[in-house]
Amino acid sequence: MSELHELAATEQRQLIARGELSCLELTDHYLARIEALNPKLRAFTTVTADTARERAAALDDDQNRGATRSHELPLWGLPYADKDLVDRAGVVTTFGSQALRQNVATASHPLVETMDAAGGVSLGKTNTPEFGFPSYTENQLFVDDESDASKVARNPWQTDLGPGGSSGGAAVAVAARMLPFAPGSDGGGSVRIPAAACGLVGLKPSRGRVPAGAGQESLAGLVVSGPIARSVADAALLFDGMRGHAPHPFTTVAPRGEAAYLDILDAPIKPLRIGFNSWSPWATDYRIEVEDEAAIALEQTIRLAERLGHRVEPVEPRPFPEYFAAFRTIWQAGASQVPAAVIESGQVEPLTRWLYERSQEVSAAQLVWALDALARFEQQIIADYAPYDLVLTPAMAMAPRPLGWYDQSDGERNFEQQCQYTPFTSYLNACGLPAISLPVHSSRAAASASVLSGGDAVELPFGVQAIGRPGDERTLLQFGQQLENELQWQLRVPPAAML
Repeated sequence: MSELHELAATEQRQLIARGELSCLELTDHYLARIEALNPKLRAFTTVTADTARERAAALDDDQNRGATRSHELPLWGLPYADKDLVDRAGVVTTFGSQALRQNVATASHPLVETMDAAGGVSLGKTNTPEFGFPSYTENQLFVDDESDASKVARNPWQTDLGPGGSSGGAAVAVAARMLPFAPGSDGGGSVRIPAAACGLVGLKPSRGRVPAGAGQESLAGLVVSGPIARSVADAALLFDGMRGHAPHPFTTVAPRGEAAYLDILDAPIKPLRIGFNSWSPWATDYRIEVEDEAAIALEQTIRLAERLGHRVEPVEPRPFPEYFAAFRTIWQAGASQVPAAVIESGQVEPLTRWLYERSQEVSAAQLVWALDALARFEQQIIADYAPYDLVLTPAMAMAPRPLGWYDQSDGERNFEQQCQYTPFTSYLNACGLPAISLPVHSSRAAASASVLSGGDAVELPFGVQAIGRPGDERTLLQFGQQLENELQWQLRVPPAAML
C-alpha cells in the first residue's frame, strides 16, 4: 500500500469519508514528515502540533457521533498550513520578519475561518519573505539560531536553489510531501512563481473569486488567495474549500449553487482557441531573456494542445509603456503599510527598508496616476485577449534561482532581477485575470548547468502559465487536467522529499 503522503488529497479525503483513515492518523503522519524534513527545507516558520492534533481528534469525534455531515465539507480532516502573512488567533504571525518573531495574533483572518469551516486542519505557518514583498523566500528569521540546519527555505528538487516566493514555504511543503496542498496569496505571482519553481500546480483566481482573499481590499486589487497542489484535482479541491459555501459580499460570483470545481474537471471540453506569447510589459525598461528550457516548455505545450484538438496561434498585446512606472509605484507604495516602529527597530531587511523609504516619497498625485494607468492597462489586456479561451506563456523566464542570487543591498537591482526571473506574472494581477502555472516539463541538463549549482545533476521543473478570461477558472482547470492526463506530472517526486 502507498504511504499516506504519496496519495492525492482527493484520495485521502475518500479514505476519511469511508472511515478507513482517521483525521488524527493523517495529521500525525504529516507532522512526522514535517519534523523530519523541515530542519533542512525550512518550509514552516511555526508548527502547531498540539492544536492540530486536538483539532483532528475533535473532527474524528464529530464524525463518529454523526454530529457533522463531513462528506459535504470539502476539506474535512485534510492537513494544510496558513501562510505566515495570515493571522490565526493564538499563533505567532511573523510576516517573515525578525522584528515580529513574538507577534501573537489576537484574531483570525477570514481565510483561516473559511478553511476551518471547510473542515481543514492547520499544522502551522508556512515560510514567506519579509512582508511578502519579493518573489523569493530568503528571510532572516533564523539567522541567529545555530541549531537550524537551514536558514532559509530551500527547493526540494535541488536544495541550493530557492523555491520562489512569496508563497515559497507553502510550495516547499507541498512538493516535499509535508502537506497534501496549501493556500497561498498572489500579488504579483506569489502562488504561480513558487509552484513553477517546485514543480506544482498554482492557481491565481480572478479578482473576487475567493471571498476571504478577493483582492478588493488590497491596493490596486492586486493580491488574491489561491491554491498550490501537486495535481489539478487537488488544486480544485482546495479552491473549493477556499471559496466557502455561504454567500459573501466580497465575491463576484456567489458560491451557493455553483458546482464544485473538483466535479467538473473531467467534463467534456470543447476545442479551444488558444493564444500564446512570451510578451512582458517589463521589456520596455528591462532586458527580458527566456532560457531555452523555459521556451521548450511553452513549445511542447503548444504542440500537445494542438494534438488534443485545440487551435493555437500567436497573440501579442499592444504596448503599454506606462505599466513599468505604474506597477513600481503601487509596489513601493504598499510598503507604507509597514508600521514605522517596525522599520525603526533596526531588524528589517535592506529591501524592506528601501521599499519603505520609497513609499514615503510617493505623492497622492503619483498614486492616483498609477491606479488610473493600471485600470486602463486592465481594460486593454482584457480586450486584447478577449478572442481567446486562454493564452499560454512561459511560467518563468529562468530555472529556479540559486540561493543568494538576488542583490540584498541594491533595491533597484533587486527589483530588476525579480522582473527578469518572473516577467509574465504581475500584469495579470493588475488585470484581475485568472492564471494557472502547470509543471509541464523538466530538464536534467538545466539542473547540471544552473548558475552556482553543484553536485549531481537532478531534474528541475519548468512550467507554463495559462491565462483565462475574467471569472473563467473552469476552462483553466479543465485544460490543466487534460495536460496532466497526458504528462502525469503529479507522479514526479523531488529528491529531498524521499526519506
